[in-house]
Amino acid sequence: MSSSRRTAKKPATKRPAPAPVAGKASKAKGKPVVSEFMSKAPHSIGRDQTLDAAHEIMRRHLIRHLPVLEGGNLVGIVSQRDLYLIETLRDVDPAATLVEEAMSPEAYCVSSDTPLQEVVGTMTRRKIGCTIVTRGRDVVGLFTTTDAMRALDRLLRGS
Repeated sequence: MSSSRRTAKKPATKRPAPAPVAGKASKAKGKPVVSEFMSKAPHSIGRDQTLDAAHEIMRRHLIRHLPVLEGGNLVGIVSQRDLYLIETLRDVDPAATLVEEAMSPEAYCVSSDTPLQEVVGTMTRRKIGCTIVTRGRDVVGLFTTTDAMRALDRLLRGS
């Protein structure tokens, strides 16, 4: 509000300013960025691992998405839904079928300082459940629909 709109008759009590959101703010007017809400240090799997191995990692860590790596480089993403889908095919043995058979090679990736609004908008338009967050060539986080709900809750609460 500009000072020309203020009057001397306003009560002395002020509304508290909203608490700043923890983490980095993007260069675009202090808007939240994806790194503030992502799941950090995500688990990953090699493309040459089995579907059973992917299920085991997901069960142990209560997650639904795994970045897929080859030689330390990101080559795709596999979701729990991908695993279940491929396992419905005839003659698929989860103990013998490789993750590369179920993964999506076209993963949506963003840098850690990408504005949250951009990431959420893209995920919504493309109907995808997970974004891989990178810093250079390194996978540093995942931003899932669950993380988006956590971000929405936090932003609506103003904390």
